[in-house]
Amino acid sequence: MARALITGITGQDGLYLSELLLSKGYEVYGLIRGQNNPKLDLVRETVPDVKLVTGDLTDLSSLLRALQVAQPDEVYNLGAISFVAYSWENATLTSDVTGKGVLNILEAVRLYSNDDPSKVRFYQASSSEMFGKVQEVPQRESTLLWPRSPYGVAKVFGHYMTINYRESYGMHASSGILFNHESPRRGPEFVTRKVTQAVARIKLGLQDDLVLGNLDAKRDWGFAGDYVEAMWLMLQQPEADDYVVATGETHSIRDLLDHAFAHVGIEDWSGYVKQDPRFMRPAEVELLIGDPAKAHEKLGWERKVDFPGLVGMMVENDLREQSGHAGR
Repeated sequence: MARALITGITGQDGLYLSELLLSKGYEVYGLIRGQNNPKLDLVRETVPDVKLVTGDLTDLSSLLRALQVAQPDEVYNLGAISFVAYSWENATLTSDVTGKGVLNILEAVRLYSNDDPSKVRFYQASSSEMFGKVQEVPQRESTLLWPRSPYGVAKVFGHYMTINYRESYGMHASSGILFNHESPRRGPEFVTRKVTQAVARIKLGLQDDLVLGNLDAKRDWGFAGDYVEAMWLMLQQPEADDYVVATGETHSIRDLLDHAFAHVGIEDWSGYVKQDPRFMRPAEVELLIGDPAKAHEKLGWERKVDFPGLVGMMVENDLREQSGHAGR
């Protein structure tokens, strides 16, 4: 039975990846930070077969202990402070967790593997935010990185450190440069979930309006459940490499609003949406669109859920959730 250790087990990717690996017969371990993690119950309810171990990406010794317990064949490093807006307010903590945390887990895997660098296959969750001020459209694996947030800078550090460990020590270490991927499990602080949750509440008469920042920012949005399959496929390859995982399509916040409101029968949303400068980024990333050709060709990966399907799935989930709140 293959064994896997996942950091960031409490996030949407960690939950979907756990379900995928369990369905393939893996023994799955999840790294949990802190004794009273508020998402502990969520993990236990969603993926009860995952074995939980305590550890912290900022503590190398705890990572070594977690590896000794899990004895994994594969390690998926999904752990990070992943809310971009938060990274300006807490740049040092973001750098320690999202950047240096990658170095810590890589070093822990290297030490655990001893003289066999291929003993453990490693996946690093890189991000399209690394492209930032985009230098090429669409963005591909060779595109120059120009991050525009402390989060993006930290992800660039982790990305290059993964490449460095692969080249220096011969580790099977791959990075997935994942473009925006969403799901009903996305946190409400992220714009997609903020929109779908507000649309559901407006439809149900629980909320009057929705306040956003830049409506013209464009992103390449896909379904998280599709993207975790690409992570797994990377670690099944004979050689490690880096891959862009994206849909190759771009949509603006306005497109997101169009689809979300239309799903509940509201065609003109202008009276429900307000803009507030407080939600504008200090340095905006205007256009992200990925070229997934390499992932298609080498991994055989294809997305299954399109943009309208993704938005509809999220709105339906929030209608169910918010109806339950209204009933109480």
